[in-house]
Amino acid sequence: MTAPEGRGIAGRTDNFRILHVSTGNVCRSPITERLTRHALVDRLGDPLSGGLIVESAGTWGHEGAPMEANAEIVLADFGADATGFVGRELLDEHVIRADLVLTATRDHRAQVISMGHSAGLRTFTLKEFTRLVRAIDPATLPDPRDEGVVERARALVRAAAALRGWLLAPTAEADEVYDPYGAPITFFRSVGDEINQALEPVVTALTGVPAPH
Repeated sequence: MTAPEGRGIAGRTDNFRILHVSTGNVCRSPITERLTRHALVDRLGDPLSGGLIVESAGTWGHEGAPMEANAEIVLADFGADATGFVGRELLDEHVIRADLVLTATRDHRAQVISMGHSAGLRTFTLKEFTRLVRAIDPATLPDPRDEGVVERARALVRAAAALRGWLLAPTAEADEVYDPYGAPITFFRSVGDEINQALEPVVTALTGVPAPH
């Protein structure tokens, strides 16, 4: 019997898949997906050449829907590309294939983990993962120039999972990114800033390349 492709159940592939999860997959997770891609292009030129694939889905995803117009405006503010986005409902196959699942809230994290597929060790809220990544010494991770970005990314997830029980959030709210759905553009922009700030150390740790200035 051949195991399905992915980290949760199967063996390794040459890619590393990052899955961003929110509720509708029209606000927070599209912003996070496209800001991650944008940051990876800044670091690597072409993330796919390094084996990094960035996707998103929603626990109550609006299948086939475009992202919210305010989310597109936020992405434009950062120079990120919003074109071609299509909303997806979170499916088992998405979790199975993901090497790292980053959720908007603790509830989303719990929902992903409850789906099974050995997801617990590779599922974090975005802000939780940022906090853990900041505590990891980059010198303990594989050098991407020698072993590749994929191996470095896998090692980063293992290191973060090992730290989780030791480095707790200062407050429960510290690990949440709140839903801007239906809110004015000012709130969308504050959420975009929040997501961008949380992503910066994560992308730097994944790639081993600091943000360009």
